[in-house]
Amino acid sequence: MARILGTCSTAILASRPLSFPTSKSSVLSLPSTPGQSHGRKFYGGIGIPAKKGRSQFHVAVTNVATEISPAEQAQKLASKESQRPVYPFSAVVGQDEMKLCLLLNVIDPKIGGVMIMGDRGTGKSTIVRSLVDLLPQIQVVAGDPFNSDPEDPESMGMEVRESILKGDKLPVMTTKINMVDLPLGATEDRVCGTIDIEKALTEGVKAFEPGLLAKANRGILYVDEVNLLDDHLVDVLLDSAASGWNTVEREGISISHPARFILIGSGNPEEGELRPQLLDRFGMHAQVGTVRDAELRVKIVEERARFDKNPKEFRDSYKAEQEKLQQQIGSARSSLGSVEIDHDLRVKISKVCAELNVDGLRGDIVTNRAAKALAALKGRDKVTPEDIATVIPNCLRHRLRKDPLESIDSGLLVIEKFYEVFS
Repeated sequence: MARILGTCSTAILASRPLSFPTSKSSVLSLPSTPGQSHGRKFYGGIGIPAKKGRSQFHVAVTNVATEISPAEQAQKLASKESQRPVYPFSAVVGQDEMKLCLLLNVIDPKIGGVMIMGDRGTGKSTIVRSLVDLLPQIQVVAGDPFNSDPEDPESMGMEVRESILKGDKLPVMTTKINMVDLPLGATEDRVCGTIDIEKALTEGVKAFEPGLLAKANRGILYVDEVNLLDDHLVDVLLDSAASGWNTVEREGISISHPARFILIGSGNPEEGELRPQLLDRFGMHAQVGTVRDAELRVKIVEERARFDKNPKEFRDSYKAEQEKLQQQIGSARSSLGSVEIDHDLRVKISKVCAELNVDGLRGDIVTNRAAKALAALKGRDKVTPEDIATVIPNCLRHRLRKDPLESIDSGLLVIEKFYEVFS
């Protein structure tokens, strides 16, 4: 079974053996040479209520272009197939820490997303976009622009809620989880959606054109170079991430819709730091480094050249591994609810957070969730200390108080405190 751990914690874990028994089926793998950790191939069988605004109009709410005909759906699928294929996730060499964080968020979206920081040209955006092939299927209300869950009121748009209260039978369809790119130059109206004021005045209808946040509901919102994002868009993301709802207010008219998404951001720390409020909204933090081993660099270049020469043939060569990983993710998602974590381990996690002076309780919650997702990924129904050791640096290091002149801690402080508490 292949095994993974973030490269930043590898050296410490290799030099300090755990004092508690470890599981034979663990995903933790500690290469004998820290510099070789990037060479481990990541194969398919990874072992490793809406806000009510005051309005002077008594109007009905309608969404623009919400009905999607079967012909349009077929056209949409055909256009997806004609797009340039993405690089296979299982073909990526190294960067195990980032890949594990992404997979855990797909298994449990409530972890809260991933912030990926590292050198330029290390494949951050390539790996994130390669996740598209592995995203599972979900049930949505057909024709609804918000991907409403037919069984979860918290993920329903207002129209769907009203239809259910009336007793209407809603058409349900299965679709793949969305991945939406948020461009740095996007306008606030494009992100939040717009209200047609003229139509509201003349026809008495709240005509709402959904934006990127509506499209990303129950899916993934990816922001490349997130540390360069304009402040007004950062404020929008903070509001939606905190409440799970997006509210658009225009000229006394208010419309709200669900906006619960996995927030994934990537960037280069040399280009600027992230606002602390937004950084804290990311459940996990992954660091990406440049591969220094010459042989591995050559292998990465050759694999990329193969993909560029014939993308279809390259993807076909990894088809079996991709399908195996897809099945493993689906199995982990279905068994996540049955995974348990002992009270003693919960107490120790909170003790680590308290002694590291982590503000708030988000660090405790995310660590518990990530450890359970990792156990589910490994096919177990109980969390071990080894699972916690794997994920706790990624869950806490960006939450530590630090000197303003210092960059984010590499995770060594978290690992040291972990051994102090768990030994």
